Amino acid sequence: MFQSDTYLCTAFPVPTSRDAYIVDFIPHASMDTVHHMLLFGCQTPVSTSSYCVQGTCADEASIMYAWARNAPPTKLPKDVGFKVGRNSGMSHFVLQIHYGDISAFRDHHRDCSGLTLRMTSKPQPFIAGIYLLMSVDTVILPGKKVTNADIACDYTSYPIYPFAFRTHTHHLGKVVSGYRIRDGKWSLIGRQSPQLPQAFYPANKEVNVKYGDTIAARCLFTGEGRTSKTYIGGTSDDEMCNFYIMYYMDSKHAIPYMNCMESGSKELFQHIPAEANVPIAVSPGHMNSMMHMVHSTENMLLLDTNRAEQVLDQDYHLEQVSAWPQSSLQLGQVSGLTLDSDSNLVIFHRGDHHWGADSFNSQARYQQRSIGPIQQSTILVVDPAKGNILKASGRDMFYLPHGITTDKNNNYWVTDVALHQVLKVSSDGRDRMLLALGEAFIPGSDNNHFCQPTDVAVDTETGNIFVSDGYCNARILKFSADGKYLSEWGSSDRRRIPFRIPHSLVFLPDRQEVCVADRENGRIQCFIAKTGEFVKEIKKEEFGGEVFALTYSPAGDGLIFAVNGESPYRSAPLRGFVIDYSTMDILDTFNPEKKEFKMPHDIVETSDGSVFVGDAGSKSVFKFTTEKMETFVQTKVRPEHNMSKTAAIQEKQTVAQQPQPQEENEEEKKSAAKPNKEWGVLPAIITTLLLIPLLVVISIGVFICWRKNSKAMGMLFLLPGKAVGSLNLGNFFASRKGYSRQGFDQLSTEGSDQERNDEDSSDSENEEYSALPPLQSSS
Repeated sequence: MFQSDTYLCTAFPVPTSRDAYIVDFIPHASMDTVHHMLLFGCQTPVSTSSYCVQGTCADEASIMYAWARNAPPTKLPKDVGFKVGRNSGMSHFVLQIHYGDISAFRDHHRDCSGLTLRMTSKPQPFIAGIYLLMSVDTVILPGKKVTNADIACDYTSYPIYPFAFRTHTHHLGKVVSGYRIRDGKWSLIGRQSPQLPQAFYPANKEVNVKYGDTIAARCLFTGEGRTSKTYIGGTSDDEMCNFYIMYYMDSKHAIPYMNCMESGSKELFQHIPAEANVPIAVSPGHMNSMMHMVHSTENMLLLDTNRAEQVLDQDYHLEQVSAWPQSSLQLGQVSGLTLDSDSNLVIFHRGDHHWGADSFNSQARYQQRSIGPIQQSTILVVDPAKGNILKASGRDMFYLPHGITTDKNNNYWVTDVALHQVLKVSSDGRDRMLLALGEAFIPGSDNNHFCQPTDVAVDTETGNIFVSDGYCNARILKFSADGKYLSEWGSSDRRRIPFRIPHSLVFLPDRQEVCVADRENGRIQCFIAKTGEFVKEIKKEEFGGEVFALTYSPAGDGLIFAVNGESPYRSAPLRGFVIDYSTMDILDTFNPEKKEFKMPHDIVETSDGSVFVGDAGSKSVFKFTTEKMETFVQTKVRPEHNMSKTAAIQEKQTVAQQPQPQEENEEEKKSAAKPNKEWGVLPAIITTLLLIPLLVVISIGVFICWRKNSKAMGMLFLLPGKAVGSLNLGNFFASRKGYSRQGFDQLSTEGSDQERNDEDSSDSENEEYSALPPLQSSS
């Protein structure tokens, strides 16, 4: 018998035997008839029948999407998808629809609610997931003005990047807020009234979550108007407290579903921001305006996505600015480049000193100490537009300069391979030594010594520094801003191929990672800055076996700029590379037009997109700028470019322009379908294949229409997601005190009110010879 608070389910196999990725969700439902919809992914559904009596999935169920209160569609960011299919552990979808009040079904009203999923077979570099914070034991006392439901859990996995959030309560909820807590500081992920359309709203883009953080949420309820206690439950008279975080993470570490049901301590929530205790008033007019705002916000997100795509997907090429610098800089071997706080170029060079075959003995001790330090100014601040010198410093301080970077206070952090030291130097021109790490001229491999350290990267948030050490050690060391040793990795990690001259470092502020140019291994590796955990490796044949230096830009989804070096074992041209961090694809290569690279040694990118390369072999600095061509969002593509790039652009144009006609076709097919009178069921399965080079986009729709007193229900999909680390709440609440109401054992997370809307190598040009075996102790 179909009655109020009925939960109806339908299972549907993923329509491909290959891996696929959901990139779009389009709901088809109205809050006039449907309380909420939940989409689960799993390997084995409990049943293919309509009622969710035994739950949704026989194995672990991963929540992939939720809808309630006329929530608008949810579109995932570029390069992000929910993984399903062959290798995801997710071969079936289960759509659960909760009909809270059946009064809308009078007069034989029929409901054809469902969900459209759009999916692609193109592998996505980032996998989306859902993190659910949910209260399970809150009791709201009758007449009590304020009751808080607090949830908090420590986060112990790989970094996640929230991009959307959703709140869910029933009628008594006034505001739901979610936070990340790091080092005692509360950062808002999202805050919303659950009485507004329960859509996925854009999350605070500045917030990521990493190992050691705490994720917390508060739901504020009122018991006014109630005459009895209200419990967490699955009917319209119960309450719920859910805060959903839709996030993405690197595909190598993807976890599609995580949850937190732990009550937060009073001590912790004493520090919650005051905004979490302020109800958000909702009027009917506000509800209507919010619906318009949600759609307009979605459009703005699409525009932002297009802008980001233009950055990464432009057919562009870096060209040398041959007229830069306008006058000679009179440089020695250029070993390092960086930018200061005014975006000026800073050059670190060796003056009249050279690294040659006789510079070090077999114990890595510097042999030319008697000639004294470099007398010329080794640090030059240069105008990036014209190339004229603005400031010079660093006289009589260094012997063999190598790497340089700046911190937020515009101090220089440099390495000197002859001194075996990392030095913090003032940038005011007075050459003040602010901090020295390591013992001058004494190589070693303990916490207080280095052996020819190569580079420094600075954490822009904490001030921690990372040192690549180096030519005769194979490790990355981490120090606090005041020089206290914190940790290291690389030298003792037997799980991975050890570094062979970690030569250049860069800190990725938007990802909280450190990437290293592992020179003799010809690869780039990235690690979580806080823990040193491995994230990814980029190794290309085009590198030719050696990667000398790298830098990073957060433009688009992240760009890595790198330069390679000569290898005695492989032949590859010396050049620069622009690499998409997410896909690890090479987007562009560049090199000087007239004068070839001899030993490109460091690279830096400015805020206007200019790229500078310091060359130790030719004792010069090259400047490159971008000439932008047609982008994929334009309707015309220039045919004179190479076919592969043109095809890729056309492909993206086709994908970007197809969804609207595709959806119109789906509506035509739905309207043309005829109901089965015997069962009152109208199934419509729509599959659209866009056969484009390198990309297949599949759109699937499943509808099962329900009449009162007859079986029916609806569902629509477009692929994402993968199922790991999931939660099946099928009978969870039914086992708890006060939650034995009929139909509640069918619920998963949301109840009755609204749901959620490799070879050794030596250097060329008499510079930087092959690494020596690590020293066991300082001498």
